[in-house]
Amino acid sequence: MALTSTEPHVPVGMQTRTILNETEARELLERLAREIDGASSPDDRLLLVGIRRRGVELADRIAELIGARSGQEVDTGSLDITLYRDDFGQVGPFPVIHSSEIPGEVTDRRVVIVDDVLFTGRTVRAALEELSDFGRAKKVELCVLVDRGDRELPIQADYVGVVVDVPVGHEVSARVPEEDGEFGVDLVPLDAGGGKAS
Repeated sequence: MALTSTEPHVPVGMQTRTILNETEARELLERLAREIDGASSPDDRLLLVGIRRRGVELADRIAELIGARSGQEVDTGSLDITLYRDDFGQVGPFPVIHSSEIPGEVTDRRVVIVDDVLFTGRTVRAALEELSDFGRAKKVELCVLVDRGDRELPIQADYVGVVVDVPVGHEVSARVPEEDGEFGVDLVPLDAGGGKAS
């Protein structure tokens, strides 16, 4: 049975556990594509913008699915929010910064920002700030594969694949083919230092 935004699935224990397998993740992407497309109007000029890294591939996949439904190509772009992070000074001495790529104009378009996991909201805040540098969109929405709660900023997603309650000492890790060989989502235990336990 496919998970929905109203069916949280919470694995427990101290080992890495799969929340969404490949099939379930693809089913959620198809649902998200239907929801985004269903909210479209002819004059929207839809643009999907993924947050690097994994949000970019999710945006590309959703755009493909919408295009297959509508018969029209959907523009996609990418944002690297590194320079817009409110903790940029703590990133490290040599942060890796990729280029952001936005096709054409943002002004007066309906833009859907796509990310893999919504947590504190700070990544999305940075993405909104960067996106505004490219123009004034008619409307900006947010689509995430996973909402894990524990927000620190008043930011909510318009389109959510699945909501997950994350036990203390764990984090959510999404997988996409380009980076990880397949789609999926895992619940990963953290070690005492705050990193993923091996």
